[in-house]
Amino acid sequence: MNASELQAIGDTLMRLVTPEMTPKELVKTVRKVHPNAKKKDIARAAFHAIIANADQDLGKSRNLQAFALAERTQQAE
Repeated sequence: MNASELQAIGDTLMRLVTPEMTPKELVKTVRKVHPNAKKKDIARAAFHAIIANADQDLGKSRNLQAFALAERTQQAE
């Protein structure tokens, strides 16, 4: 996955994430816009979006951080 694809998925994540979304719901919603994105790519894009947007929208960044950490932990098991 190249940088522009990560940026596009990250932008989608920032636009779509809500506090009540589960990680599974977020992945499903993102895949509607980016059907070829793997869960690993979505988690990576979430970390990218956190770094890029933390100072602009703290709430969404926290939601993405929870999602990204949950996905990374799940993948490591």
